[in-house]
Parts: sequence; structure tokens; C-alpha cells
Amino acid sequence: MKFLSGIVAGLLCAVAVSAQHPSNQGGYAFREDISYIGEADTDTYRQKRCKLDIYYPAKAENFATVVWFHGGGLEGGSKHIPVELKNKGFAVVAVNYRLSPEAQNPSYIIDAAEATAWVFKNIAKYGGDPGKIFISGHSAGGYLALMIGLDKKYMAAYGVNADRIKGLIPVSGQTNTHYTIRKERGQPFGIPVIDEYAPINCVRKGLPPTLLITGDRELELTARYEENLHLKAIMRSLENNIELYELQGFDHGTVVVPSTELIIKFITKNAGTE
Repeated sequence: MKFLSGIVAGLLCAVAVSAQHPSNQGGYAFREDISYIGEADTDTYRQKRCKLDIYYPAKAENFATVVWFHGGGLEGGSKHIPVELKNKGFAVVAVNYRLSPEAQNPSYIIDAAEATAWVFKNIAKYGGDPGKIFISGHSAGGYLALMIGLDKKYMAAYGVNADRIKGLIPVSGQTNTHYTIRKERGQPFGIPVIDEYAPINCVRKGLPPTLLITGDRELELTARYEENLHLKAIMRSLENNIELYELQGFDHGTVVVPSTELIIKFITKNAGTE
């Protein structure tokens, strides 16, 4: 566990400076609404939701990529490129996925895996290195990042070994079974469940380096910090490379902006571009 209240001002200052540079400067390109599902898929809801955007350094080669899953409780939200992650020397892929209740578990996990597999198979066309792909996201997006990174069957279904992921960076993600999955089952909202849809139940040896980030335990969603602390303990017990940062003074929503500075440093370190 690491507390960052003493350097929050510095992080926010750095983020504010980076946010002043628009995405159309510095040689970056942007492509949007690229379908990541097969042409034979005739599901109209999948055709509508299963799209991604790519923001990448147009004149660079062998750059790293972070796949970003939006939050929204698996029931809302839409893909977007966090401005704080722009112009940092790596690509950002923002993904839409099916949402509950129109789609039920594990539809959104399957979509996350297919989108990530698409990135592995296609990022080289844009100049990226498929050996430097990181998976991140906030809240529900953090949950999806953990599920496809820890449970190898989802990525394997699309011909990609999850061990190829360079790093996992969930921000305020649930590590127990997601509350929306419990809601779909008619189970109590506030009572935790740990089953096959709980990332903590999928921990194994040899996981990619993982950075867990949450807001202040007193301001976060109920037990969100404690769930991540539990995951850290289990991952450490199996000798995985895992760190947990608690950003004091920030709640579940406001934790995103300061977390981006940690995400940038993690990618820079683990992509070998320091």
C-alpha cells in the first residue's frame, strides 16, 4: 500500500500541463469507430457497441499501447481517450463494449477480450509493438481489465495468450464479482460474492506486472480499497509483481486524473522506454 497525499499537488500540476496539448499536435493520429468484431457477426447490438478508437503517434515505430476501458458500472458509459494520456509517446485504444441489462454477463467480458485481441493482431499496422500492450480502465473498466488479464480463457478464445499482456493497470476496479453481475442474478447489492467472475478467484502465477490504484479508503465506494488490498495479498502470495496505490483525498470519480500520472510512469518503466 502506498499513500500519495503528499505529492497530489505535483501530480495535478503535471496533468494540467499535459492537458494543454491538443491531440492534433505533435504528430498524433486519431481513428474512431473501428469495429473489432468479425464480419460474420450479425448481432445488431454488438455491431453498434463493439467499436474502438485509436490515438497513436503517427510517425513513431514500436511504441507501446494502452487499451482503456471506460467505467459506468457495466450499465453505462462510452469510449473516450483520457486527455491526460495523450501526447505521451504511446497509443491509447478506447473501447466500447455491450452493457447490462441489454446484454448479460459475461457479454461485456467477452467483448473486452475480443477488443484486446484485435489490438494484439492489428496494432503493428499503426506502428505499435504488440509486445508492449497494457490494459487499463476505470471502475467497471478496471474490472474488465483484471478479468481478461487474470482468466486466460477469454483471450484464448480469440487466439491470444493473456501472458502476452505487458501490464495490468486497473483504477478502482472491483476484484470480487462485479455488483452488476450480482444485480442481474437478483442477489443483494452490498453482499460480496467471489466466484468465477471475481478477478481475485482467477489469480495465478506468472501474471503480468500489475499496478492497482484506488481512491481514499474513506471516500471510495464501499470496500473498493479493501478489495484491491486483498487482491494484492493474494497476488503477492503467488510471487507476482504487484503494487497498490491509495490516492488519499480522492473519491471514486476524482481518482482518475491523478491516477494517469502513475499509469504513464508504469508504462514508461515496463515498456523499457525510461
